[in-house]
Amino acid sequence: MKNLFLWISLLIFQFSFAQETFHTNGAVDERPGVYAFTNATIYIDHQQVLSDATLITKKGKVLASGQNIPIPDEAIVIDLEGKYIYPAFIDPYTNYGISNFVASKSTSNKPQYESERKQAFGWNDNVKSDFDAVDHFAIDKAAAVEYKKLGFGAVSSFRKAGIVRGTALLTNLSESNPNAAIIKGRAAANFSFTKGDTKQQYPKSIMGSVALIRQTYYDAKWYKENPGVEYNLTLEAFNTNRSLPQVFEASGDKLRVLLADNIGDEFGAQYIIKGNGDEYQRIEEIKQTEAPLILPVSFPMAYDVADPLDAREVTLAQMKHWELAPYNAKLLSDAGITFALTTDGLKSKSDFWSALRKIEKTGLSKTVILKSLTTIPASYFGVADEVGALKKGMQANFFIASGDMFEEKSKVIETWVSGEKNPFDELSKSDYAGEYSLEFGDNELKMELIEIETGHSGVLYKADSTIIPLTFKTSENAALLTFDYDSIAYRLSGWIGQGRFGGIGTNALGEEFNWKATELEGADTSGDEAASPNSESEGEIVGETIYPFVAYGWTEKPKQESILFKNATVWTMEDENPLEQADVLVGGGKILKVGENLEAPDALVIDATGKHLTPGIIDEHSHIALSSVNEGSSAIVAEVRMYDAVNSEDINIYRQLSGGVVAAQLLHGSANPVGGQSALVKFRWGSSPEQMKIEGADGFIKFALGENVKQSNWGDHNKIRFPQTRMGVEQVYMDGFTRAKEYGEAKAKYDGLNKKAKAKNAAPRTDLRLEALLEIINQERFITCHSYVQSEINMLMEVAEQFDFTINTFTHILEGYKVAGKMKEHGAGGSTFSDWWAYKFEVRDAIPYNASLMHDAGITVAINSDNAEMARRLNQEAAKSVKYGGMSEMDALKMVTINPAKLLHLDHKMGSIKVGKDADVVLWSDHPLSIYAQAEYTLVDGIVYFSVEKNKELITYINKERSRLINRMLGAKAKGELTQKSAQEEEEFFHCDSEEDGFTETFNDHD
Repeated sequence: MKNLFLWISLLIFQFSFAQETFHTNGAVDERPGVYAFTNATIYIDHQQVLSDATLITKKGKVLASGQNIPIPDEAIVIDLEGKYIYPAFIDPYTNYGISNFVASKSTSNKPQYESERKQAFGWNDNVKSDFDAVDHFAIDKAAAVEYKKLGFGAVSSFRKAGIVRGTALLTNLSESNPNAAIIKGRAAANFSFTKGDTKQQYPKSIMGSVALIRQTYYDAKWYKENPGVEYNLTLEAFNTNRSLPQVFEASGDKLRVLLADNIGDEFGAQYIIKGNGDEYQRIEEIKQTEAPLILPVSFPMAYDVADPLDAREVTLAQMKHWELAPYNAKLLSDAGITFALTTDGLKSKSDFWSALRKIEKTGLSKTVILKSLTTIPASYFGVADEVGALKKGMQANFFIASGDMFEEKSKVIETWVSGEKNPFDELSKSDYAGEYSLEFGDNELKMELIEIETGHSGVLYKADSTIIPLTFKTSENAALLTFDYDSIAYRLSGWIGQGRFGGIGTNALGEEFNWKATELEGADTSGDEAASPNSESEGEIVGETIYPFVAYGWTEKPKQESILFKNATVWTMEDENPLEQADVLVGGGKILKVGENLEAPDALVIDATGKHLTPGIIDEHSHIALSSVNEGSSAIVAEVRMYDAVNSEDINIYRQLSGGVVAAQLLHGSANPVGGQSALVKFRWGSSPEQMKIEGADGFIKFALGENVKQSNWGDHNKIRFPQTRMGVEQVYMDGFTRAKEYGEAKAKYDGLNKKAKAKNAAPRTDLRLEALLEIINQERFITCHSYVQSEINMLMEVAEQFDFTINTFTHILEGYKVAGKMKEHGAGGSTFSDWWAYKFEVRDAIPYNASLMHDAGITVAINSDNAEMARRLNQEAAKSVKYGGMSEMDALKMVTINPAKLLHLDHKMGSIKVGKDADVVLWSDHPLSIYAQAEYTLVDGIVYFSVEKNKELITYINKERSRLINRMLGAKAKGELTQKSAQEEEEFFHCDSEEDGFTETFNDHD
């Protein structure tokens, strides 16, 4: 009876259920569509598992599921003894059925500054909130089959184009009719940091992407609160979409997850964040976001490190990520973080199940894995009562598996979606692979059967080890074996039993005989795999997460402690001369005492006899620790913030700590007259970008003059953006500040209206660009200006004076000695190089006496780096002014300590050794201006972030860890795992003129 029902199920006419609103051309053939799947192990949901259970479906819905339930008379019964039924999976991140990119209309190589869309849309083509994926959706049968082979029954689909990407739909993977397949037409609103297909210049950087999203939120709010001012399809859709789940692709790395959540927090949106698979590297901070995640299951291959020279090209971070990436989901789960899994990012979707099994071997429970593929993605889109489980009334989306799907040999046999059966294997097919003893007539041979894609193949082994090929076929419970033995053809047919076969055979001589095949006990059919040289037990995490996740990262973050430096030469920057044989006590992150013969019983005592203690070096002009530096798409980009591009994983932070640098202003580049807002950070190695911020610091912004801003060396196709001349640069400033002043006046006027008058007048639209310029006018934000030529320096001071504010700092300013008097009168400071010249035409008049001459004129002068390598020796750069300009040693050292602190308005808490200030100090082995001086201890907030001894320990750890990981990779290769070639990661050093987004021409400018 069981086989009869099975045979009926195989022959039954498959159909799609008619749509209520559709007419049928011909006679209506609507069948009951009732199925009973019996004797299976059924996952009702991710955690409720029933054995010997029954699932009953009708017209694509679950009628009942459980044990010992009655079967309707009209049901087609399908016996699934030994089989498993799982709820079909839901992929929350696909572009299934949606055209991924729409080619830009423009074929010109010239930059595009305006939107190409001529209808009533917004100004920027990267904001595509008006795009609804459901309007462009078409069933893709080939892609649907690919998903269903893996057990998926539904997907969320959207177009991967734009920063604000519009809406996604949620659809079943039914192949019959979109009207029947679509579960939710507008299931989510999608965002990203990357823009995709548009050629519109803005934005070209991560800072620009964030700024565009933030401005869109403000514009949409203004649009909603001021109806009738204009009609804007983009903003109309954006406001409508805010009621949907918000999905944000944080492309890049784990730091972008934190950045995306910051945007959501600002505007009251809790994003579902699509991560990158490295979230375990910042698990504590990511947990604090409380953001639900979507995680890829793509893992890096081991590197081929058989050649020691190749091994040297692989970084410690690459090696450790290869080892720890499969543990990402496990570690997040252990931390209580909610996530769903997606196939997005897999090179081949066929790798999906091997990835899931790899995750399960890390110790993550099957329950959590199944939950992340069913009920969690369903809850993300508000359809947990429709899909993701096999409960009464829910859609009967499920797949039938040959066994527990986390076992290597188990396969998806059928996937049912919306009443449609999608067979991928035979329900009755069994795996007969193994070793047998075959007896036929007077002969007994060893037989081995091997499972192949089309069934099985096999061989016989004669006593002399001769191998005889055979064919093996099955049909229902019948078996047929054919082979040639001693030049005689044999044909054996019979029955199939548990671990055995038997029946009647004949040969070409017409002889008939009985035969049987019995499986040999203890035969291992899985194949022996070479063991890794240092294989670990499943679930055991061998490697450690380090902070940051690069070489010299901490396995345990350092902590504040009380430290007493004894008998040092102390350069306080508060006294005219260094204090000899003095003591300094730090504790709680502050300088507690400065004096002689200090005692602190609980403090760590460091003997500083013959050594020098100085304040930590502060770099007024740096571009390290950034993932992007220029938003060069507009003449004014005052709205972009370098805080949005802070990269806490940059090894240059540690390198500069080794040179005594404790803090820096991370500046926007010089691609435009008005650049972005600065990030003032302390080099808290191992901290997140947010934790690196200097608390309570004033706001700064980058301006620029000269060749770069007028695109002098950008190539012939960059002749469109205003300004193209130095005169035009001045006009940009005048126009920008005039508009900002009018903007401020309009805001003040509106704020002064009574409630009735406000109701009749539209509020001024919040403009982030003008907000920043208005802050400058109001002296709430301060300018650091890239400058070279005296005429332009004079021009900018005159512009500032017309709007009643002061230029805070001219940086580079290699002609500062020519205008020192005017700078002093204006109140500007100078941040310069010690002895750079002749690297471009603008610096033809640079001299090494510049810093000394400006200092002598009474200007606050700093020496800056603008260079990742030079920042490690800013003390030596400062010393050059002693040589060239006869500056005193104390004044020279001030140029890299208290003076940059003054220029950055931080001198009340940093830059000198004074009781109550932050414990940012450096202990040098020699005179701090000597080329022989080595930073032995660098403290930030009283925490030792660098010491010579700790550095040695880290080097030992790195060498041991690399050796261990190389051995693991060699073991992986020996086991037959695929490997990838080593490829040296190019370290990216940003300068003022670095350009984003694939810009290849150079500005012919060092800075």
